[in-house]
Amino acid sequence: MKLTKLILLFSLLCNISLLHALQQSSNPIGIAIHGGAGTIIKEKMTPEREKAYREKLTEALNAGYAILKQGGRSFDAVEAAIVIMEDSPLFNAGKGAVFTSDGTNELDASIMDGATVQAGAVSGIKHVKNPIRLARLVLEKSPHVMMVGAGAEAFAAKHGLERVSQYYFYTENRWKSLERAKSKGAARAGETSRKGSSDSDKLEFITREKGTVGAVALDRNGNLAAGTSTGGMTNKMFGRVGDSPIIGAGTYANNQTCAISATGQGEYFMRLLVAYDVHALMAYSNKTLQEAADEVILQKLEGLGGSGGIIAMDKAGNVAMPFNTKGMYRGYVDNSGRTIIKIYKDE
Repeated sequence: MKLTKLILLFSLLCNISLLHALQQSSNPIGIAIHGGAGTIIKEKMTPEREKAYREKLTEALNAGYAILKQGGRSFDAVEAAIVIMEDSPLFNAGKGAVFTSDGTNELDASIMDGATVQAGAVSGIKHVKNPIRLARLVLEKSPHVMMVGAGAEAFAAKHGLERVSQYYFYTENRWKSLERAKSKGAARAGETSRKGSSDSDKLEFITREKGTVGAVALDRNGNLAAGTSTGGMTNKMFGRVGDSPIIGAGTYANNQTCAISATGQGEYFMRLLVAYDVHALMAYSNKTLQEAADEVILQKLEGLGGSGGIIAMDKAGNVAMPFNTKGMYRGYVDNSGRTIIKIYKDE
């Protein structure tokens, strides 16, 4: 009699486990990434460079999606995708970071877990190979949300994170961008001086480079995550911080609504709290993901004079990627597991 009861109990537990596994496998998963928004025109893109961008975006997407497909966490998928883009000189993040006005590289990153609404962020990083990994360390190994500069570097060293020299971030393309920016800035300064402009005129010439990277993901357990990493703006002033490490501006994730990663003119994204605003419109105005994302980027951001875009994913796995520039490096994996990569506005 006891043996029969044990067999029935074992059978029941097996059925429950099987049912749970089936439910898990039927839950949607998804990942989307971006590699920056800006003036990206097909006529000015060589076939070789376009191919390189599409291949690297595909590699990043596949790395993140493989984790999700195996039942891994959205948090891990976001980090994996961003690390691949940080390691590529194609993007303005990690290896391909732009130069400040002082000729140095200062990197920012943030990551957020939609399940716990915990976040980690770093800014002004000069010697950490993968800032997104340091942002994760801040979330997991400290009581803080953000660390900056020397303190963040010391925290990275304490936890054995890979560190590099400033020369690691040097690329000829980015250095030439700095030289062009300084040259244009000097010409502009001379012109305004001759005209006798007021002190309020901005004499420094700062350019916003395409290439900030980001990822959003949804795992089998229904957990969302988002992350963003950048090198900032070419010829930026010392100490400048953009939206990428600011939770609510460049990055946001909440299981109740969506996950967001932004790219564009950081000063505008901070003023509008772009990432959080998409969440708020969904949470308090019952907007769909697409409605909320379009309103924030195509109406509010554009109305203020800012440019850029976002990638967004909701708790059902729906994706929105609005932007108001000529193009945005972006991609996602659809419901059938097919990788979709887009660059230009008309794609």
